[in-house]
Amino acid sequence: MSLSTKRLGAAALAASLLLSGATFAQQKPATPPAAPAAPAAPAQAPQGPLRVELQPSQGEWTKVCGRDQAAGKDICYTTRDFGQAADQPPVLALAVYDVKGDDQRIVRLLLPVALMLRPGFRFSVDKGATQEGSFEICFPNGCFAESKVKGPTIDQMKKGTSLNVMVKNQASNEVNFVLPLAGFAKAFDGAPIDPKVLEEQQKQLEQELQKRAEEQRKAIEAQPGAAPAK
Repeated sequence: MSLSTKRLGAAALAASLLLSGATFAQQKPATPPAAPAAPAAPAQAPQGPLRVELQPSQGEWTKVCGRDQAAGKDICYTTRDFGQAADQPPVLALAVYDVKGDDQRIVRLLLPVALMLRPGFRFSVDKGATQEGSFEICFPNGCFAESKVKGPTIDQMKKGTSLNVMVKNQASNEVNFVLPLAGFAKAFDGAPIDPKVLEEQQKQLEQELQKRAEEQRKAIEAQPGAAPAK
């Protein structure tokens, strides 16, 4: 059970920020190319941390539960997407996995491309202690990263205001994504979403992403000198 790879395209929208330290690109196509999003950024002197305040891009936290037949265990994960603004596509997704009977939990992130994979990422709740995590696998338009944590970390997230996720871009400049945690405790401790409702939400998300991609394609084709898309 994992975060849906349908969110990978949205994660790529932050690639230009991670490469250059500038603002998010506003006119990137919703569906990125199959090749790496951008060439390596030229070497430059390290700068101070770049703070990026993110907002939820979906109404509420969603708790999904199911049975891992291979492991014979019940698994739940509580997840939410975040973007630069509520009405913009997400650039990052967070999910916290809880395996019944296990003391260990997993904090999993879907991050944009164009990051330095080593030494990984760091995160903290508000101004609490910093913990480390590592990248697990990357696709052309997004990377999964995770950290194994214990119950006290989840308790901090339930009581906390924000989760700070710290990564480095290809210029070795630190980018600090700030994710609001409001509502996380209620969802994590609450009942899971009805599978039928979840399926309908996923269909709506896919339709919305396709609609935005079509709108952006038409906008690009309408520009002077632009070749029609094949």
